[in-house]
Amino acid sequence: MEKKSTVLRRLFLSTFTLSAFTFGGGYVIVTLMKKKFVDELRWIDEEEMLDLTAIAQSAPGAIAVNGAIVVGYKLAGLPGALVASIATILPPFLIISLISVFYSAFRENAWISALLSGMQAGVGAVIASVVFQMGLGVVKEKDPLSDLILAGAFIAAVVFNVNVVLVILACGAIGVIRTKWAHRPAAHMGAHMAKRRENR
Repeated sequence: MEKKSTVLRRLFLSTFTLSAFTFGGGYVIVTLMKKKFVDELRWIDEEEMLDLTAIAQSAPGAIAVNGAIVVGYKLAGLPGALVASIATILPPFLIISLISVFYSAFRENAWISALLSGMQAGVGAVIASVVFQMGLGVVKEKDPLSDLILAGAFIAAVVFNVNVVLVILACGAIGVIRTKWAHRPAAHMGAHMAKRRENR
């Protein structure tokens, strides 16, 4: 990893640029962050990016800002989280402030309306891309339970229209139970061996 000051500078420029060109919601910036910090800079591996995205999604607030905060914290601690959040908030703040001044003109402009309609299709493709890539990352782990959770969450959210918050909380609860269960035999065996040593 580079020096902290260099990381902070590059983190600010990267998140500022990503935020300035993110159209269509927070999931788009998650895709761009993955390409920037995982594929290009290699500061984070793909599995960590999945974990950070899960944290960003499960926390209250905009996923774009949450994602920037968790990535910034992972790379440079609290200064990184602060720098990344400011860099992410700044572009939409400036752009929306400018648009609000000319709102009436933008709303009635046919060219702007056509531009936004075209962007919607592109945004849909970008979101589909990140869903596919992150889902593929889970499948590559070759863990049947993870595959089952992935399929169950997708069916619950898409087919049965279950609230996404409930789906995330349920998946989090399953993850906690699964981790506790996985470590239970090891902990039990460790205690048993310690007891045997004491009795000798």
